[in-house]
Amino acid sequence: MLIIGIAGGTGSGKTTVVNKIINSFPTGEVAVIPQDSYYKDSSHIPPEERSKINFDEPAAIEWPLLVEHLEALKAGKAIEMPTYSYLTCTRQTETVRVEPRDVVIVEGILVLNDEVLRGMMDVKVFVDADADDRLIRVIARDCVQRGRTPQMVIDRYEQVLKPMHCQYIEPSKRFADLIVPQGGSNTVAINLLTDYIESRLKRN
Repeated sequence: MLIIGIAGGTGSGKTTVVNKIINSFPTGEVAVIPQDSYYKDSSHIPPEERSKINFDEPAAIEWPLLVEHLEALKAGKAIEMPTYSYLTCTRQTETVRVEPRDVVIVEGILVLNDEVLRGMMDVKVFVDADADDRLIRVIARDCVQRGRTPQMVIDRYEQVLKPMHCQYIEPSKRFADLIVPQGGSNTVAINLLTDYIESRLKRN
């Protein structure tokens, strides 16, 4: 099993990179573990307080469960991956069954921050993008998918996203084996990564 970590700022194009990798391999050969599925449950917090939760710091993630699930997949066991709702800021009762695959991608803004998780990765990738481009993508995404207004997104960007990016996400770039500039539009870097994955799989 080849474990690939793909990190980068919010709106950097991580999902695009992941999808292009998935589409380069036969259906079912790649499993994706999104960091977002492992946000700690906040159902015990009053709804009006949940909107103030900082989702962009490592303390928001249940790292031990993510590591436990990754270890299970490496051991050839299926996992029941949790699901998380951004609308209610709570972990859902439904889970998603993930079977062991030849390639497992762990994707999220903070996945290079946890030392234990980082140590399990065969390849560490950081998807880089201009701050303005990332903000535009975040506004478009959050307004459509998360029911926020453009002003709400901009306020959150200034108060939380930008400071957390500077404190946690950008510094994690130093752990990356490969940095992908220009996000998901960098075809050359994505092709190089895909070719490397294929060569590693053939060796195994």
